[in-house]
Amino acid sequence: MNKMSRKDKIKMVVTMGMLCALAYIVMSVGKIPVVLFLKYEPKDVIIALGAFIYGPVAGAIISVIVSAIEMISVSDTGIIGFLMNVISTCAFVCPAAIIYKKMHNMRGAIVGLIVGVVFMTGLMILWNYIITPFYMHLPREEVAKLLVPAFLPFNLIKGCINAALTILLYKPVVKGLRKARLLPEVKAATGKGKINPGMMLAAAIVLITGILLILVLRGII
Repeated sequence: MNKMSRKDKIKMVVTMGMLCALAYIVMSVGKIPVVLFLKYEPKDVIIALGAFIYGPVAGAIISVIVSAIEMISVSDTGIIGFLMNVISTCAFVCPAAIIYKKMHNMRGAIVGLIVGVVFMTGLMILWNYIITPFYMHLPREEVAKLLVPAFLPFNLIKGCINAALTILLYKPVVKGLRKARLLPEVKAATGKGKINPGMMLAAAIVLITGILLILVLRGII
């Protein structure tokens, strides 16, 4: 791994700070109730972008910072909400960023995001089974009955929407950061670095499908 200059480190800290602020803002204003007490909000997309740019450790750091600020400012779930937010976000963004770091192309991004969605969904089923009885004040047997009809579809839909948005936004965001000189310019090989219309269309279809499923779960359509 190449050593970063002091200037590049400062730019990284500034960019990560911007991503933390943006993730907090979209979390604050973009919450959408889905099922039970579960709400969709797109902060994981911003954190995933940070993880793709700077690596999985950076993604985890942004997640902890944003979740901590959320806990002490707008959240009513306290330490339980903080813990669940960090676990959910890191389970999604860290595997995706690790795979993307090893396969630094569109295929690697897609594979990483799919793995992230699956890993996050499975892990959150387990953690909801462990933690939710304390939060909802229900017997664990009752919570177990909600895992498949409520928690499983919620996390799958949430993960797929976040993955689709990450695919759609990654290149424009990186391009914008490079224009702002917060990221170094990179000379891409021929055919690389260009937007793949097919992948963008597929991501848009996944995004629209996820939104429609949220509307179905809310009983709107």
